[in-house]
Amino acid sequence: MRKLVIERGAVRANMAVVRKRAAGAALYGVLTGDGGGAGLVPMARMLRDEGVGRFAVGSVEEAQELREAGFVDEEILMLRATVDREELERLVDLNVVCTISSVDTGLALNAVAENRSTVAEAHIQVDTGMGFGGFLVGEPEKILLAYRSLPNVALSGIYTQLHVHSGKEQEVGGQLKQFHQVLDAIHAAGFETGLVHAAGSYALMHFDSARLDAVRAGSVLLGRCRRTAGDGLTTVGYGEAPLAEVRWLPKGHTVGSDKPVVLRKPTRVAVLPVGYQNGFGVETPRATGLWSLWQMWRRSRRRTVRIGLQRARIIGSIGATETILNVTDVKCSAGDTAVFDLDPLYAKGFQIEYR
Repeated sequence: MRKLVIERGAVRANMAVVRKRAAGAALYGVLTGDGGGAGLVPMARMLRDEGVGRFAVGSVEEAQELREAGFVDEEILMLRATVDREELERLVDLNVVCTISSVDTGLALNAVAENRSTVAEAHIQVDTGMGFGGFLVGEPEKILLAYRSLPNVALSGIYTQLHVHSGKEQEVGGQLKQFHQVLDAIHAAGFETGLVHAAGSYALMHFDSARLDAVRAGSVLLGRCRRTAGDGLTTVGYGEAPLAEVRWLPKGHTVGSDKPVVLRKPTRVAVLPVGYQNGFGVETPRATGLWSLWQMWRRSRRRTVRIGLQRARIIGSIGATETILNVTDVKCSAGDTAVFDLDPLYAKGFQIEYR
């Protein structure tokens, strides 16, 4: 059986780093994408055990799954606006904090809440350059309209999503300056903004100025956001799978499909029933250009799989569903367990196991 293993101790260690970086700010555990691939409910339960009482999701289904799993009193923030009436009705019924990113999304939420004779809670989203959604910073009058014209919506917070391309302080500083100008306009009009948040995982780890009333921690909990040396994070998530076959191949035999490798000598090989379609070897590029591509090529050439206490190197490229290992000098047989790095976000076809 193929398993994706999530180490509880490693997650707890990353939580300690996050709390230190948050410096007292409220913490949202971001669980979008099935908890970053680590399992929505088990990750939420672990974070709740660590004292986290606020969660952020990206779909109605994720919010419903949390409520049905017993997360009744915890705050759930929907990090996506919608005008779909059915979605809004479900969100209101689930007591989810919705996102308002435009006049239209605000009016749609207000209409649903009014029809249910209730008041829906929501956060305002401001677009400081990400482009996925939110009120534009140059149109504060539309934001103020949301505060003035939505009697069935209680606005309890406001947030933005920071984009970081260069990794430089001034890039984030410019976005935060725009965001604070919006906050000033709201305060000048006599309204309270409620909880203010801007920092996601990367900004939390790199820019103190982005740490406002609250922070949103997602990939950082698995130690897989863009990291720097000495950040204290531990990479969480590895795969386990039994070797499907072990045999000798003669000199001159070809191995692989897209870029076959010709064996220079008799080689004992093992078939690992895991490939890139399962997320093995799938990485998010951290940079662009020839240097980055060369570094990625070097990492792929050095990629190994652990079998017991020994390491086996991959022959050729990772296949779609199978990968060939050189086990000439490795004591192993079919059925033995191979262990390999696996990003939970891209893992497919694995049973999740917390240890």
